[in-house]
Amino acid sequence: MNYQTWSHAYEQILADFGYDPAADERARDRLATLTDPFDESRLAAMRGATVAVAGAGPSLTSDRDRRLAAEADVVVAASVAAKRLREAGVAVDLMVTDLDKSPATARTLTREGVPVAVHAHGDNVPAVEEWVPRFDDEHVLPTTQAEPRGPVVNYGGFTDGDRGAFLADAFGADTLVFPGWDFDDEGVSETKRRKLVWAERLLYWLERRRDDHFAVLDGRRDDIASM
Repeated sequence: MNYQTWSHAYEQILADFGYDPAADERARDRLATLTDPFDESRLAAMRGATVAVAGAGPSLTSDRDRRLAAEADVVVAASVAAKRLREAGVAVDLMVTDLDKSPATARTLTREGVPVAVHAHGDNVPAVEEWVPRFDDEHVLPTTQAEPRGPVVNYGGFTDGDRGAFLADAFGADTLVFPGWDFDDEGVSETKRRKLVWAERLLYWLERRRDDHFAVLDGRRDDIASM
């Protein structure tokens, strides 16, 4: 997805949350000073593959969802889902994180040669500055939700989870499955609940762009606001 297409959604997100786009750009530029361009050929295994985009919801502890991840060709794990899957013996091929949770897991993965898509946005610059220099830079894929610049790229997406789905789509995934996604999780904050609403909207947008069917949205589509 090019930035011109993504910006349609990004402008709506900025308006809804009151975010300052200049803050996102400053974060992007700071991340750019700490990273080099990522070798995107390393994600070629996604092309034509079944990719599990794992969320960190309570359902990830179920045998069904862990099996869904384990049986996929490629596993993209959002934030703390990476740690939980590894603890369950499920290998992670890419972690997607804004460093809000499990930054030590991200550091470990890069040092083991596993790529980590590190996202910079307006209010996580301190975490970017603290953690990114401690990662193995060769395995850091720097991302932004603003216009891409330098080594920092934008495949689309807002939360760690839906960014993982947009990334898998960008690299040619044939089938996307979604273990550990719980849109109605009552145990999250009000802000996180609003973000889950956006994650759902963005997945629905992606589904339609792909002319696809995401089982995670079954029974929900009629109530999802259109983009």
